[in-house]
Amino acid sequence: MAKKKQKIELPDWAEPMWKEMGSPKLEAVADVVHGDLLKRRHGLRRDDLVEILMDARSLIEGHDPWIRGRLLSSGKTSLELLGEDGRIHFVARDIIARIVLAAHTRPAYIDDKDLLAFERADMKRRSNLHEKVEKESKGSDDSHLWG
Repeated sequence: MAKKKQKIELPDWAEPMWKEMGSPKLEAVADVVHGDLLKRRHGLRRDDLVEILMDARSLIEGHDPWIRGRLLSSGKTSLELLGEDGRIHFVARDIIARIVLAAHTRPAYIDDKDLLAFERADMKRRSNLHEKVEKESKGSDDSHLWG
């Protein structure tokens, strides 16, 4: 008997953000946590709709410890989030108590052709910029000379 796929229901705060993104099909990019190891896909992804519970000790008394929004990036020390309030928030990983995934909106990294194409183009752009800066910087063309 085949497993029935569960319909993904978004919380009220996430509906407008999902619509702004063009209402992507959420079931097609849902986590796969069972079955063949090569077919499993889970974990946080760029553009995920998430709820983050921050350690209340790090907040001013009376502030809501929850922040909700779309994950823009994830670094070693912080997460960048487009909040439901429309502002960009940077949250230190040190103060995060819990992250709740509301929904994925993109495929897993290895399957995300758009993201991989973007990263390749971005690497090329950065490489060209570095070359340009190196050529324009004073004395960079004589680094092969001795003395």
